[in-house]
Amino acid sequence: MSESIIAEGRTTNEAIENGLKILKTTKENVEIKVLEQEEKRSFFSILAPRVIKVEMKLKEDKKTNPERNIKKIEIDEETIRKAEENVKNFVEIFLKKLDINNLSTEIKIDNPIIKVTINGEGINYLIGYKGEVLNALQNILNNVAVKGLNTKCKVILDIGNYRIRREKTLQELADKVAKTVIRNKKSITLEPMLAYERKIIHSRLQENPKVKTHSIGEEPNRRIVIELK
Repeated sequence: MSESIIAEGRTTNEAIENGLKILKTTKENVEIKVLEQEEKRSFFSILAPRVIKVEMKLKEDKKTNPERNIKKIEIDEETIRKAEENVKNFVEIFLKKLDINNLSTEIKIDNPIIKVTINGEGINYLIGYKGEVLNALQNILNNVAVKGLNTKCKVILDIGNYRIRREKTLQELADKVAKTVIRNKKSITLEPMLAYERKIIHSRLQENPKVKTHSIGEEPNRRIVIELK
């Protein structure tokens, strides 16, 4: 579930601004519902303090993106190095068991993120259909990284530059579907996607003056709807 708060102010705008400060985000990243409208006040209530309440919910796709929305709270140097060592040991053992030649691995720390990149020939099966195997391996690495450690960090795994290629594909898809929506004046619902993939679509079309996007459904079948503004 997305994080939700109730914010108050003397006006609707003031309540929203107060809520944005609490969530530490910007207006385009939240869903806003006014709980108490600004109404005309009677003579007898003119001295009573005005309180406007709004409910503000952080949009799921702004919250769950795997890398861009990770809160940058650095882990101490010793702990992040231990997490890196956990990941490194697991990757080495795992790849040895695969018995694949000409594999190259790179592990970088961007505290609190550990980035793992694997390249080589004949490793598409480690990516799987639409990245299913890749994402499963990433989940395993996230658990391995913090084993024995009282902390949290995030492992981002890429194999054969799949994530870079996938981002480009999704951006091209977003542009193509947006043109179709504008031409036919009918909304289009895309197939289910992971949160970080939906984020790519949302971001690509965010500045488009003619279309807008939103997500519907529940995981793992959450979809993006592209429609005219």
